[in-house]
Amino acid sequence: MSDDKILQIGVDGMSCASCVGRVERALKQVQGVTGAEVNLATESATVRHDGSLTAGQLAEVLEETGYPARLAETTLEIDGMSCASCVGRIERALTATPGIVSANVNLAAGRAVVRHVGGLDAGEIAAIVTGAGYSAQPYRADEGRAGATDASEERKAGEIAALRRDLLIAAVLAVPVFMLEMGSHLVPGIHRLIAGSIGMQASWVIQFLLTTVVVIGPGRRFYTKGFPALLKGAPDMNSLVALGTGAAWVYSTVATFLPALLPEASRNVYFEAAAVIVVLILLGRFLEARAKGRTGEAIRKLAGLRARTARVERGGEVGELPIEQIVVGDLIHVRPGEKLAVDGQVVSGGSWVDESMITGEPVPVEKSEGAQVTGGTVNGNGALVFRATHVGADTVLSQIIRMVEEAQGARLPIQDLVNRITMYFVPAVLAVALLTVGLWLAFGPEPRLSHALVAGVAVLIIACPCAMGLATPTSIMVGTGRAAELGVLFRRGDALQSLQGVAVVALDKTGTLTEGRPSLTAFETAPGLDRSELLAQVAGVEERSEHPIARAITEGARGEGLTPASPDGFEALTGLGVRAQVAGHELLIGAARLMQREGIDTGALTDRAEALAAEGQTTLFAARDGRIAALIAVADRIKDSAPTAIADLHAQGLRVAMITGDSRATAKAVAAKLGIDEVVAEVMPDGKLSAIQRLREHGPVAFVGDGINDAPALASADVGIAIGSGTDVAIESADVVLMGQGLGTVANAFAVSHATMRNIRQNLFWAFGYNTALIPVAAGVLYPLNGMLLSPILAAGAMALSSVFVLSNALRLRRAGPGSRTGTPPAAAGQGGARTVPQPAG
Repeated sequence: MSDDKILQIGVDGMSCASCVGRVERALKQVQGVTGAEVNLATESATVRHDGSLTAGQLAEVLEETGYPARLAETTLEIDGMSCASCVGRIERALTATPGIVSANVNLAAGRAVVRHVGGLDAGEIAAIVTGAGYSAQPYRADEGRAGATDASEERKAGEIAALRRDLLIAAVLAVPVFMLEMGSHLVPGIHRLIAGSIGMQASWVIQFLLTTVVVIGPGRRFYTKGFPALLKGAPDMNSLVALGTGAAWVYSTVATFLPALLPEASRNVYFEAAAVIVVLILLGRFLEARAKGRTGEAIRKLAGLRARTARVERGGEVGELPIEQIVVGDLIHVRPGEKLAVDGQVVSGGSWVDESMITGEPVPVEKSEGAQVTGGTVNGNGALVFRATHVGADTVLSQIIRMVEEAQGARLPIQDLVNRITMYFVPAVLAVALLTVGLWLAFGPEPRLSHALVAGVAVLIIACPCAMGLATPTSIMVGTGRAAELGVLFRRGDALQSLQGVAVVALDKTGTLTEGRPSLTAFETAPGLDRSELLAQVAGVEERSEHPIARAITEGARGEGLTPASPDGFEALTGLGVRAQVAGHELLIGAARLMQREGIDTGALTDRAEALAAEGQTTLFAARDGRIAALIAVADRIKDSAPTAIADLHAQGLRVAMITGDSRATAKAVAAKLGIDEVVAEVMPDGKLSAIQRLREHGPVAFVGDGINDAPALASADVGIAIGSGTDVAIESADVVLMGQGLGTVANAFAVSHATMRNIRQNLFWAFGYNTALIPVAAGVLYPLNGMLLSPILAAGAMALSSVFVLSNALRLRRAGPGSRTGTPPAAAGQGGARTVPQPAG
């Protein structure tokens, strides 16, 4: 019992003693658990176990039982990672710690997201990473995000400057070493000149001195990290470089100063290999650091939208304060052309505000008393005073930045394969290098020792797994950043991968494909009647009603600059329409059946009414003094962005469906206008789930809704896509949030997903193919055929280029989008008549 380990974990969802009993029974049934006590008051469980369990396993048990573990999330910034092996090493160190459920380390971002029980703090978790050989510190939260961004940028700039300095020093020292040893390949006669002047021994000593400075100076980073990692049994890229260059330096030093220890045929020096390898790998690191800096450009752009200060009114005086000091309730004065500091509500003044950074709409929005404003947007020519309602981490812009950061740090399912391979990759390379040396010593031609050294060093250098570690996270960072620029926010990172497998896009009609509110589309009068006069009279009657159609008629009249006339009498005809007296005339307004009941002939307007009804519009008639007077048509207008969005989805090879509660005739009319492939009509809100299930016959389904009444459908679809309002971006039910009310960003989401996943596959193919093809070449497999033995210098150059290739390929995603070369090419898609599927009302 005294050897038992104790783990305390918070538990959510318990409400009574029976809940406690169920949780205790579930925990005690786990193999390795020796005891469990659950406390309802503290909402926690204390678990004693034999040391074989992790917090993650217990969290899974609690989740399956229906009482999820209460977990905290900590983000760390990590310096010193260089390859996929570093990622695996840090993740293993973290997940082996009691209380840590999961750890997701992102090589490209230099960050780790750790989920853990509440007993651990960020400092303790950072210490675990530091103990594994890397520098770590907690990442500051939203309230200090601007400062954290600046500090992060300073660190990256410092890293790039240090690499540039070391690269220049190493290059200046390595050039004479290379010329002394390999110059004859460039300038014939160099070796004879050296032998006849200073002599070869002096040349070797000079090479020794210069290379030693390179190794212990600019190259020191590889040895101070690589050898400790090797001794701990967790070799990484630095270990491979340190072993390769160290072996070349030691061998050459022995050949220079203790030549008797080596066979005469093997007395050669390889100082130039050690020096040039350091230069080339530093060059790769330098280019890699610069490229990595560009992968986070989207976050920097978003952070740059923030105002740094604001003019705040307190105690009747207006003074300038940093935005970090603004609190909810503060009055903020905004002058023309200034950025709004935080979210709020206008209390005085009037202006037009550019909200394109939130909604994507280029037209400024009018703001007056009572209007909501968003931090980061730009004021126009007027002056505003608004009251702060959301500050710090609660502002819309902070939510957007947080979503992008979380998506950029996500691990896609495809990354698990990479992690499994790289866990064993470096040890396997070390084994291959040892085997290579052994085979050359046993079977190689003379000078065997020299050949064995060259082949072994080439294997170590060429196989560094940098490209593998960068292949996925760099593409995710650039892809999600580009998506944010196009108005697409991934709330769940794995949605980026899920989206590219979708076969059917199901769209809600009302509020998604249409404006979501009826509007007056036609008002046609009988011959001889004044249209404006009659519309004002009809609008005056309808103003007495709260029906959406009545409001549409009234708003339509006001939109034409007309003032609705005041009726003298008003009678509602239940289920039929209305009767009223206006300006001495009797008006009758209602559907065709009301006209038939009253014996009024609709005449020439009948055919026009049938044509409008066939287009999905609601038609009414107005009669005056017993004679037909006008045809009225009202419809929920299709959004301007809808036709182009549907065409873009078809161009990407996607099947498009529409789900609506409207009648089949109306739904069919809308679908025909837009070229929608399939319609599921007459569906009640709770029937959308079965509709989505039926659409899965064609493949995975993405559902696009407005995020308000579509929450169940958004949650049940394979990918839920919510159209945000611009001020409510944290839509919990959705996997993807589209900014603004237009549909244009739907196609952007799919295009970026396809482009990013294709980019990841290209990177992985290159990274794995490069190693698969070149490790045997480095080992000397071609030597028996053509006498080729790969130079360690060329191996170093190829290794550096592999990482640069992966990063450069990922950066191409900055141009991703519909129609771009990095997006999905157009594919044929049927756009014939839509198939209507009526659904039961339940």
